[in-house]
Amino acid sequence: MEFQNATALDGLRYLPISEHGLIGDLRTAALVGANGTIDWYCCPRFDAPSVFGSILDADRGGSFELAADVPSRTRQFYFPDTNVLITRFYGADGVAEIQDFMPVVDESREASRHRLIRRVICVRGALPFRARIAPRFGYGAERHTVHARAHEAVFEAPSISLALTSTAPLESDGTDVFSHFKILEGESVVFALDRLSEDARPRACPHAEAEEQFEATARFWCNWLAHSRYRGRWREMVHRSALALKLLTYVPTGAIVAAPTTSLPERAGGERNWDYRYMWVRDAAFCVYALLRLGFTSEAEALMGFVSERGIMRGTGPTGPLQIMYGIDGRTDLPETELSHLEGHLGSAPVRVGNAATRQLQLDIYGALVDSIYLYDKWGQPISSDHWDEVGAVVDWLCDHWDQPDEGVWETRGGRKNFVYSRLMCWVAIERAIRMANRRGLPADLPRWRQSRDAIYRQIMRKGWSPERGAFVQGLDDDVLDASVLMMPMAKFVAPTDPKWLSTLDALTEDLVSDSLVYRYVPEASPDGLRGSEGTFSICSFWYVEALTRAGRLREARLAFEKMLTYANHVGLYAEEIGRSGEQLGNFPQAFTHLALISAAFNLDRALG
Repeated sequence: MEFQNATALDGLRYLPISEHGLIGDLRTAALVGANGTIDWYCCPRFDAPSVFGSILDADRGGSFELAADVPSRTRQFYFPDTNVLITRFYGADGVAEIQDFMPVVDESREASRHRLIRRVICVRGALPFRARIAPRFGYGAERHTVHARAHEAVFEAPSISLALTSTAPLESDGTDVFSHFKILEGESVVFALDRLSEDARPRACPHAEAEEQFEATARFWCNWLAHSRYRGRWREMVHRSALALKLLTYVPTGAIVAAPTTSLPERAGGERNWDYRYMWVRDAAFCVYALLRLGFTSEAEALMGFVSERGIMRGTGPTGPLQIMYGIDGRTDLPETELSHLEGHLGSAPVRVGNAATRQLQLDIYGALVDSIYLYDKWGQPISSDHWDEVGAVVDWLCDHWDQPDEGVWETRGGRKNFVYSRLMCWVAIERAIRMANRRGLPADLPRWRQSRDAIYRQIMRKGWSPERGAFVQGLDDDVLDASVLMMPMAKFVAPTDPKWLSTLDALTEDLVSDSLVYRYVPEASPDGLRGSEGTFSICSFWYVEALTRAGRLREARLAFEKMLTYANHVGLYAEEIGRSGEQLGNFPQAFTHLALISAAFNLDRALG
């Protein structure tokens, strides 16, 4: 009861995770609350320490508050076909909106400048506004100074300096900066926050420049989205998911982060809080598949460049050639630490930076990566001879190492097991490599590869099938169900109408599905080394839609898909999980969820005709 009361009080200090939109410049991103507050922003890149982090600690995290200074209602939406976010305020005497965006800078120029623009426009009547700019550098651990004058303020901390310029007057109390102004219909006020460096000094953002950068930013996103080939029933949601995935791209290297946040909890008050601001091999590979489906090839090409140029497939670590994740610059060391001075979202400690799962063995990543290379080779550009040599070496390694326990796709911290999904994706890696070799006549030890592929298949069929459950299960010689096996027909391991698969689908529906929402597994039946429960896993819910689609159960699939769409937030974004009362849980927005939505929509559309 004490925790419930504390959570109720915290709820007054924290916006729900879902009450946010995302903006970004393909280097970093910011969360903008439906109340107009920026409560998460790392600068100059996704994995940098936060500047605004009040989503993780309302008192110590820092924020950029901007809102009407009178009672008002708010609505938030995206400027059509863009990642420009608009928050509208409806007051008794007028209507105004905040246009939030980050100009996308060409890599060849001004790469050191990161600009966040907030433009307030009164569209009807008149409204007073207030602003409080309160950065807390280094995850709230660094002290800073501020030097303010009429329309400019410079925040200086040991790690970074930021300049704030505004067309409205600014004042400071020595730590934060404030502004109060009233705008009439047709008038606007501009705030611009810039990172300072030797190459980027303070620069004002007058009204004309703000308008020019708004138009350029909107044009960039519209031009990018115009390459989409999707014309199906759920175009708006699919395109919003594609735009979200693009926002999670780190353009200097081509890496794709799993999410732009850290430590948003999978359960309020729980310990399942992780840092997702890195490139998971699995997530990035699945993103390639989703974007290629829609006709976006440059992102796949960039990721292939990241893998090849940084020698990702030539590693020599204890877990084999690949790590499960890398820094967005390709670094391999991501030490996990806890920030004890931050209370966590809704009091959900600990807040973590870095990720200890880098040391885990997760064999499924080999299948995800080789499959993405296979698809890029098929739908994008043929891979180079050097790249094929790397693929061959990885598959040779896998032939020697597939038959061992690992931590699995869900990154359990309860010890290694013989997970069926890991075996499945090892089969995928070898099978796709064989396809590439045959199609292009590339050199390979095909007899050995086929022998390993067939051995994995027979082991899954013999030990991964539970006659008692009538289903493929989580681990070899096990009887615990796991939603990861929903990938079996999508990976073309088993026919979607195979009696064993249809029986598995029925068993999963009975045990793990709740009104179209799918749990990964039951922690009580399969302890994962962590305390507490979790919500349903949204990627699994979309996998379920796709499994129903491929099994020909189209009415069920469409209903489940439409239900899943109702759990999106007000601007079409999803976190990692969905709680018992429909709330978004976990890091936000989550690449995994959005790529699965795209795949499910694409295949369901095609099946419906």
